[in-house]
Amino acid sequence: MDSLLDDSNWCEQIKFHIRVLDLDVALYFEKLTAITEASSDEEKSYYKHWDRSNRLGLMFMRMHIVCNIKTTLSKTENAKELLKLVEESSQTTDKSLAGTLMGTLTTMKFDGSRTMHKHVIEMTNIAARLKFLRMEVEQNFLVQFIINSLPSEYGPFQMNYNTMKDK
Repeated sequence: MDSLLDDSNWCEQIKFHIRVLDLDVALYFEKLTAITEASSDEEKSYYKHWDRSNRLGLMFMRMHIVCNIKTTLSKTENAKELLKLVEESSQTTDKSLAGTLMGTLTTMKFDGSRTMHKHVIEMTNIAARLKFLRMEVEQNFLVQFIINSLPSEYGPFQMNYNTMKDK
């Protein structure tokens, strides 16, 4: 499983894995306030199951959070709270990543260090990542960004493309 920021579906993946591992009790149910001598066997069993779910769920989540995000999160000993903190952090990170990707896409230049095909694929991949972050780049804009990324020696090609009636 990838770490946070390697995939925008991190929280859904975590919830799925924790559910499969039967560690999701702490995510969906509240902890009993306290176990006493008067507590029933059922309450004691629930408390033990919840506590195990919480501890292992926390460890599992912490193992899959990249370090630069981990250090920004508030300390918590509750799996449900940690998941909420990560979700909030992920939204901020997604916005930041989208801004970075958009800046890259709009300023990228073809410098001849790789093939034209690889250059176009890289720009297309950036647009796909933006779409995944809910910032879709229309195909006509993407084509224009690619054309604008070409150096001056592609001027005749750019002019020819821009005067074509069919896009």
